[in-house]
Amino acid sequence: MDFEHLTRVMRRLALEAGDKIMEIYNSPEFEVRSKSDNSPVTEADEAADALISSGLRAEFPDIALVTEEQADSHSQNVSTFLIVDPLDGTKEFVKRRGDFTVNIAYVEDGKPLRGVVYAPAKGRLFYTLADGRSIEETGPNFDKAAPGKQEPISVSIPDNRALMVVASKSHRDQATDDYIGQYVVADMKSAGSSLKFCLVATGEADLYPRLGRTMEWDTAAGDAVLRGAGGQVIRFDDHSTFTYGKPGFENPFFIAYAPGVLLVK
Repeated sequence: MDFEHLTRVMRRLALEAGDKIMEIYNSPEFEVRSKSDNSPVTEADEAADALISSGLRAEFPDIALVTEEQADSHSQNVSTFLIVDPLDGTKEFVKRRGDFTVNIAYVEDGKPLRGVVYAPAKGRLFYTLADGRSIEETGPNFDKAAPGKQEPISVSIPDNRALMVVASKSHRDQATDDYIGQYVVADMKSAGSSLKFCLVATGEADLYPRLGRTMEWDTAAGDAVLRGAGGQVIRFDDHSTFTYGKPGFENPFFIAYAPGVLLVK
């Protein structure tokens, strides 16, 4: 893989998809439908998916593509692939709360090596560089042809007597609260979509536990950004390595964290 080329393509497609999403987000109204699993889907999801998918297939025709909005891609048995969630946080989009992202990632041998997370309503753009390090590009206006100022990001050195924790805005439950309750918490944030990974990656949070159903397209890009910033993602049950290319692309519960956090079991 030519990682320089991959970075340019993923960044450009994320920005183009973000523009399309914001056109619909800022319109007076848009259609919302329910998928077979009762999750919402909008014309913004579908427009962004069409744009990103066609762009990736044109640039990387020999690499498998998995995307949330194309069910026929979910039956693949692959360990190296591109994976897309064109609009992560559709519930936040529908409620016009802004916590939604465009996610594109490249997985190689089960590891999310590169990724981009773009939050167009918040003007925040995170991605991995060709060498694997993660940055946040200064916004809110981004030139699709040439990157602007790129600020390296890094996880915190946490104080385990006062952790910063981030949790899901739409999927918070008692099990999550019980787990968080085992730590000394200085502050708790709620965020939607893959932004939670990015908050850990920038040091704005130390710990993000997820005790709920997610799919690999929900996590791969944010996971790549976090790993490139020095963070880790592990399985919740046994603290083993979190991998990709699992059957049906379904995730187990997980913990994303800065390595200095003393995890409880």
